[in-house]
Amino acid sequence: MEIWQAVILGLVQGLTEFLPVSSSGHIAFFQGVFGISGDDIALFFMIILHLGTLVAVAIVFWRDILNLFKKPFKTLGLLVLATIPAGITGIVIKAVDLDEILLAPSAMGLVLAAFFLVTATVLFVTERIARKRENILPLCLKTTLPMGFAQALAVLPGISRSGSTICAGTIAGCNRDEVASFSFMMSIPVILGSFLVELVLRLYCGEIQDSFATGGATLGWSIALGFIVSAVAGIFAIKVMLKVIKKANYKWFSLYLVLMSVTCIVLHFTYFNV
Repeated sequence: MEIWQAVILGLVQGLTEFLPVSSSGHIAFFQGVFGISGDDIALFFMIILHLGTLVAVAIVFWRDILNLFKKPFKTLGLLVLATIPAGITGIVIKAVDLDEILLAPSAMGLVLAAFFLVTATVLFVTERIARKRENILPLCLKTTLPMGFAQALAVLPGISRSGSTICAGTIAGCNRDEVASFSFMMSIPVILGSFLVELVLRLYCGEIQDSFATGGATLGWSIALGFIVSAVAGIFAIKVMLKVIKKANYKWFSLYLVLMSVTCIVLHFTYFNV
């Protein structure tokens, strides 16, 4: 992996983690375009990119994060409950290596096309619903549990985590400002949990050590630049989404995902699967 590729992947991760277009789907897409297989790319680098987006959330929502630990801890409790479905789903997918199956070269293009199209449809439907009614419900089990289950589905490449949770909260009738902040805070335990699990596993297996042994200074620069770009792009994406959510204006993201779906189908038959 070249340094310029690391910068692009950092930019893609930072933007798509919070814009409703699926970071996992876009990272897989660009890995396919660059010809970077799971064996070639340093797994530690991908872990660091996720850490960069975690830093972005912490910078933008540091006050909300501190408020989680103030009595009566209602929001913290809702956050824990909403995280459980994603945690269970993540463990199951890890156990069966579902990502390896879905993102195999023989299937990746069609899988990404299908899930991008699902996300596009959900965004389009949510905008239509949001425009017809006023969302006034506060954060509660009725509004946050649907967001939790939506986040669980977003472990699939091409299904947007931010898009799914925001759409679920909006359809459930929750106040849009509260949906926005809660959705982004929901990413904290998921990103932090996956970061710690992957870090421990890769260190235990020696994969990170091997990556540094073979990658040298190039890997070091790739990690540093990827982390910085991911964090900065993440902050920008969060601020954009906070404005988008208030207006419930998702149609352009929906159109973009339809175009991405078509692109994936074309590349599946002309490039990815060759």
